[in-house]
Amino acid sequence: MKVRIINESHHPLPQYATAQSAGVDLRANLDAPITLQPLQRALIPTGLRIALPAGVEAQVRPRSGLALKHGITVLNTPGTIDADYRGLIGVILINLGSEPFVINDGERIAQMVIARHEQAEWELTEELDETERGDGGFGHSGV
Repeated sequence: MKVRIINESHHPLPQYATAQSAGVDLRANLDAPITLQPLQRALIPTGLRIALPAGVEAQVRPRSGLALKHGITVLNTPGTIDADYRGLIGVILINLGSEPFVINDGERIAQMVIARHEQAEWELTEELDETERGDGGFGHSGV
């Protein structure tokens, strides 16, 4: 799938790290480092704009290394970039760790996965088909 991209940053285009990678790393595009204090959040610019085909979204997800080592995650994970959005991509990061975390220009801050999706056509009804689970919710299957 071809995706048109404008790179207003001074970093290379996002790339897949391996042949089987699902996501590409997004980099911070900063004039100066940003320090996230514990429980602080910030919108981190990437300098990228994309034009996705209809029926496709980009999902912005945390990087596992930042989450495990520092408690840094994407606040609205996964963040969705719709096919009709043409603005700059920003990543809402939050520091859930116990120490301040410095985000430097060019640092890999999140990953972006391109995924197909469908839009539902709602069909109003009075009842739903029966299943084994039924209306069993959280924890219904036991330990």
